[in-house]
Amino acid sequence: MPNNRSWFSLRTLGSCGRWSPLLALLVLLTVAAASSPDEDAGDSFKVGERLTYTVGFEKFTNVAYAELYTASRGKIGETEAVELRARVKTLDFLSAAFYLVDESRTIFAAPDSGIPLFIQKTQNLGGLPKETTQNYLSSPTGNYDLVTMIYKIRQSQGSGSFNIFEGERVYPVTFQLTGNERIKTDAGEFETTLHTVQCEYLTEIGIREFRINLSTDDAKVPVAVRFKTAKGEFRARLASIQNIEPPAEPVPTPVPISTPKPTPLPTAPPRLYVDNQPLAEELSFTLGETLEYAISAGDKPVATFILQATERRQVQNEDSLLLSAVVTDAAGAAGIFQKGDGIRTQVSPEMLTPRKLDISFTGSLSSLNQSVTFDERTNLIIFKGTGQVEAPVGTHNILSLIYAVRSFNLKPSKDTSNPINDTRVAVFWDNRPYIFTLRPSPAELISMRGEKVSAQLVSISTQNPQLDTLNIKIWLSNDARRVPLRFSIGGYQADLISDKIVVPK
Repeated sequence: MPNNRSWFSLRTLGSCGRWSPLLALLVLLTVAAASSPDEDAGDSFKVGERLTYTVGFEKFTNVAYAELYTASRGKIGETEAVELRARVKTLDFLSAAFYLVDESRTIFAAPDSGIPLFIQKTQNLGGLPKETTQNYLSSPTGNYDLVTMIYKIRQSQGSGSFNIFEGERVYPVTFQLTGNERIKTDAGEFETTLHTVQCEYLTEIGIREFRINLSTDDAKVPVAVRFKTAKGEFRARLASIQNIEPPAEPVPTPVPISTPKPTPLPTAPPRLYVDNQPLAEELSFTLGETLEYAISAGDKPVATFILQATERRQVQNEDSLLLSAVVTDAAGAAGIFQKGDGIRTQVSPEMLTPRKLDISFTGSLSSLNQSVTFDERTNLIIFKGTGQVEAPVGTHNILSLIYAVRSFNLKPSKDTSNPINDTRVAVFWDNRPYIFTLRPSPAELISMRGEKVSAQLVSISTQNPQLDTLNIKIWLSNDARRVPLRFSIGGYQADLISDKIVVPK
């Protein structure tokens, strides 16, 4: 199966036999998000789409999260299939009080019908992981499972019925359109259709009043899921929408088999960490990439700065990539920039989500100075020493976003009045996260150093009035690297003047 940026996995800890109600919710949500329509595909799976969700329980707003990813499309043997991956994890309060969930699931589904072809589940029950598989390649099934159930609902016209196979039994499922709602989430506001789902299996595992909101645009994105249990009501809401550009020529992998893989002994020695390992091929840049830009205001030179993937090392026992943007010359900056000013961020080398951010300016931009910590475990962002704020899963900062956007699938919508390919990303700025909306435009030719270069304009709106007055824009090259060729912020413009690799020491 092609491994088109298969960065996300789903692991479950402490699920006993039958699923907890929360796990059922999150896995239902997983496939819903992993299968939104693609303008260029004959089916409803959009390879590269990544959605994140935060989950609330009663008065608690952030007790779990889900990361969703439509990883690839290709073949298992001679059978066309789409690979779905996701991760579900409860946080401290819910893990301690009710449900401890951290489970992985990979599903290969038929692109046309959504029927599962192969399901792999991995459960960690406090010891050695337990892996189970269901292989329908030789004996096809006509039933959906809890995961592909939501895909079927999204593909429908609002109401219908079908069967699912769970817990060694076949259960009928009915669903119907029951209304319209406007839903506000961390990813923005959405007009949605409300659907109610009835299934005896959900009742058996303690779920009642299961409702899902799908956006009314062509994507039918699952915006919210709600249901009640004996312990209280759960609410999952969309936190961000990203589209990861899949590689142009995926490499097929062997047919999956049901034989469990050997599990390493717990006493095995840890692997020796090696500094400055190469970055994953799925990323659009390499370690040591050094991009130099000239900043101008009108026709007047202001400064130069370097954008660099500086080094990859262990920081506080975690594999980290250092990204930096540093001013190298500020002769004409009139106090705005000084040589050595800059932004540095430590990020995950795989996901590019930040762990630490340091902003240091000595001129008139010194009011932006701060040191920020991103806690992946609690989803808290700690800033200015004592300030802290909850943030959606996968929240970026300005610098990590510049690198992450290069891997997004930024195809402009064919219908400009219905921009379904807008990408929404949570980004921390100053003292809180904002939802940035990235709107791609068709390719155009821009003039750079006397030459015409093909580039794609991406306009950015931020929900921050001060930032939005600056009319932020970025032009990306139309090749596999997606290099930022130009930035435009307010009255300033930064153009790429050199591109090289500086090997880390």
